[in-house]
Amino acid sequence: MSFFLDAWTWLITGANWTGGDGATHRLAEHLFLTVVCLGIACAVALPVALWLGHVGRGGALAVNISNVGRAVPTFAVLVLLTLSPLGRLGDVPTIIALVLFAIPPLLTNAYVGMREADRDVVEAARGMGMSGWQLLGRVEVPLAFPLIMTGVRSAAVQVVATATLAALPGGGGLGRIITAGFGTYDTPQVVAGAALVAALALLVEGVLVVAERLLDPMRGRRTSGKARGRGRPGRTGSESPPPSPSSPSSSHSPSSPSGFDEKVISARPTS
Repeated sequence: MSFFLDAWTWLITGANWTGGDGATHRLAEHLFLTVVCLGIACAVALPVALWLGHVGRGGALAVNISNVGRAVPTFAVLVLLTLSPLGRLGDVPTIIALVLFAIPPLLTNAYVGMREADRDVVEAARGMGMSGWQLLGRVEVPLAFPLIMTGVRSAAVQVVATATLAALPGGGGLGRIITAGFGTYDTPQVVAGAALVAALALLVEGVLVVAERLLDPMRGRRTSGKARGRGRPGRTGSESPPPSPSSPSSSHSPSSPSGFDEKVISARPTS
């Protein structure tokens, strides 16, 4: 328990947040790595997944190939890239390793979202004369948007957590706080660095959830559809029930004096 109290003391100490090795500078490096890697992964994976989901061919093969990357440890890829000539290029090995790690959830979720779009809606739009690009941009992508954003959130959180490995080959980020703590046997600093990484991952997740709700092109339609679904069953008190067949106001009631019997009597011939 004292480790957590000492870690809190480390976090609230102003000297630990300033300077080149301070938490503020390391946090900025971590965010830079996250944004760059996630942006590159989205630029590579999303167009491929959306197109394969639109044409409906080759998607399963692409998803299976991308999922192979999940079986390869990111640290192993990072070490191999660092030992290669790319290791002289600063953060390039780290960025490549994190991009390869972020592609599988982006590709899988986007492809599944496109294939699970309502086929009736897609066929109706095609019957209205929409071209392939119009169908992709105005129908299929809006329907698949929730699953696409699920993949983005998953990839973002994974990149935030895995970017701590950048410190092992000498890169930046919050991982430097953890490795420095290990090097000096400062357990509170290690716990504080891990807490910062977890807090950043939760913050990124929350920001992307809000962004999904604000940017969802079907947000208004989904809300109105749910409202109609809730108001459909039952009848409000202001609605009057349908008239009963035995109601006195019915013009065809058997007991009405101006009904069918009176017409029959008036139609009889007189003697």
